Amino acid sequence: MNIRTRLGSFAVSAAAALLLTTGAVNAKNFKIALGDSAGSAQEALGKAFVAALEEKSGGAHTGDLFLNGQLGSEQDTVNEAAMGTLDMSILAINNVTPFSPTVGILTLPYVILSLEEAETLTQGAIGDELTANTIEDAGVRILGWSYTGFRRLTNSVRPVETVEDLQGLVIRVPKNEIMIATYNAWGVNPTPMAWAETFAALQQGVVDGQDNPYLTINAMKFDEVQTYITDIRYIFSLEPLVISEQVFQDLSEEDQQMLIEAGKEATLVSAQFLRDQEEAIKERLTTEGGMEITQPANNEEEFISLATEAVWPQFYDSIGGIEKMNEVLAILGRDPVE
Repeated sequence: MNIRTRLGSFAVSAAAALLLTTGAVNAKNFKIALGDSAGSAQEALGKAFVAALEEKSGGAHTGDLFLNGQLGSEQDTVNEAAMGTLDMSILAINNVTPFSPTVGILTLPYVILSLEEAETLTQGAIGDELTANTIEDAGVRILGWSYTGFRRLTNSVRPVETVEDLQGLVIRVPKNEIMIATYNAWGVNPTPMAWAETFAALQQGVVDGQDNPYLTINAMKFDEVQTYITDIRYIFSLEPLVISEQVFQDLSEEDQQMLIEAGKEATLVSAQFLRDQEEAIKERLTTEGGMEITQPANNEEEFISLATEAVWPQFYDSIGGIEKMNEVLAILGRDPVE
């Protein structure tokens, strides 16, 4: 064997050894389900996660995004991930709550009052605790968070400034007990409806309105079927990236750490995406989309008092007790409840 042959043989062996040590022999293309469309905060998180994962794995691992509920409803994807038949999903936190009730603390009305508060809770001890709970309760692990903004009320009938203005409107909500209870507290009996059915229901007048952040209103083209926006901020929309715990545990420790780090990086990208995009999207919805924005009366005082007084106590048990509620409030620098 001449020296060139020996060197070539050595190079092949070294490359094979490198593949083994980096885990590239187990290269994986992850299927990632999304409920929302292109241009959404979900897509921004997914793209950032895939880019970070490819970089960290040297291209060994990547992912494909399946938009617009192509792989099933958001709640269906939790079941599929729990069974190990789906790798990952990015979905609204309210669609995780039925499987892991303690995450409902993030969807109680008026708990989160800013993006910074959302970051504090999800990226700190509370976020770590909720991740552990979702693994145990639902068989999925939270890798990252999309910060999509406050859910704004839209409708096609009239401007809504007060709780009284809401009366008589048919409002679509997700199939989520906390959100239903919030509208009940405002004197409205909302219509629970799957996300995939919402645009058609608005278009056909089956329902008058819905609530979602500006980013989602824009991405889903709701300006084509809705006229009025009310700038309420009753829930800050969080959309976690979850991975099947079965899929996660089948990976090497090195690959698991790559996924965790990619999720953290994508989370930071999502927060910046919201900061960069929300005001421009709000402007587009009014100037190009023809939507009219109304501010709630008296700094939303009536909406806040009715929702917090009636809804919070109903869910103390499911979120971990009033003590957990007060722990969250203390982290946010607020007074405890009794």
